[in-house]
Amino acid sequence: MNQTDIEELLYTFKHFGINLGLGRIQTLLNQLNNPEKNAPIIHVAGTNGKGSVCAYLSSILSVSGYRVGRFTSPHLVSWTERICINNQPITSERLLAVLKEVTAAIAPDSETPTQFEIITAAAFLYFAQEKVDVAVIEVGLGGRLDSTNVCDRPLVSVITSIGMDHWQRLGKTLDKIAGEKAGILKPDCPAVIGEVPEIAAKVIREKAESVNAPTTWIQAAKKTESGSANYQGFEYELHLLGDIQLHNSAIAIETIYELRKQGWHISDAQLRRGIKNTRWAGRIEWRQWKDHEILIDGAHNGVAAEELRKYVETLEQPVTWVMGMLSTKDHQNIFKALLRPGDRLHLVPVGGHSSAKPSELGMLAQLICPELDQCQTHTTLPAALDSAIATGETVVLCGSLYLLGEFLGYEAKI
Repeated sequence: MNQTDIEELLYTFKHFGINLGLGRIQTLLNQLNNPEKNAPIIHVAGTNGKGSVCAYLSSILSVSGYRVGRFTSPHLVSWTERICINNQPITSERLLAVLKEVTAAIAPDSETPTQFEIITAAAFLYFAQEKVDVAVIEVGLGGRLDSTNVCDRPLVSVITSIGMDHWQRLGKTLDKIAGEKAGILKPDCPAVIGEVPEIAAKVIREKAESVNAPTTWIQAAKKTESGSANYQGFEYELHLLGDIQLHNSAIAIETIYELRKQGWHISDAQLRRGIKNTRWAGRIEWRQWKDHEILIDGAHNGVAAEELRKYVETLEQPVTWVMGMLSTKDHQNIFKALLRPGDRLHLVPVGGHSSAKPSELGMLAQLICPELDQCQTHTTLPAALDSAIATGETVVLCGSLYLLGEFLGYEAKI
């Protein structure tokens, strides 16, 4: 029953929506005796790659003997995925207990926190109770006004990438979005920045200079002839798929180098093992549907879709896509990145969320790629997957992390 109890408790805060700002979370954390101050924090923002970088960092630090908290979002199947120690999710029983502690601390005369603020506070409280050595914290949305941005002295602030996503809340241009993400940079605290467009780099550079944050700008690792990766002479093996992981792993390596400067003990062997051991569900990952291998990936914005397409180019063509997207996403650029003549497309709604209508997505897809071999809508994901695997072609499920969560829920029952 704990899963249902967790859903019900958190659902009562859902109607407060997304409401960016630090006032409510600071009030709540004060009521809980500021658990966010109990462990040093690595703070990770960015349009894409945040989750993978958090996964690398927590894996590397875990194999190096540290007790590592990790807070990420969204989850795919269960709320417990968001809060982990040494890559092990919090139990349902413990999460429910911690959530009850958090909600009991809400001052009656204060503004009600949002759902994300409640789960953020729960993560900080759990990490404090469990005495973690370090917490790897992923930004939920943006950075400057995100509820995770309550840490005033991060060990390292990381910005993985800047692209057009959540522009409705963060701003309609890359420089405005970069300004929001750069809001996690703190005075005199080191920063590691991934490859970003020049207009975004300018904004981040100016912010870093204004707060005197020493900044490292990374370049992606290179693939070697043997298939391993090489970052500035450091060679290692990658388990996660897709060229984007040459970029994400380089960010993680540079962040670890920064921690070494601060006295953290992480050997090259531990760094290699941590990267090789990293797992991150739903990002260019092969899974099974009724004995058929299918590729799954979130690809919920244009940049992520381009990265997925790069990997798909290495597979047998044409491709059969199973897709569903939220109504707020950039459908046009996602379709432009992914669809090619001869491909087949099966469209589904994203259950339980503000989904784009499959019929409308179908019309748009056929405008963008008139040479599609097939474009079909379905009312359920299993029906779409069954139709897709019947083609015998490469099948890719993508378009929303929530859709992947739905798939993984079905997969567990097969």
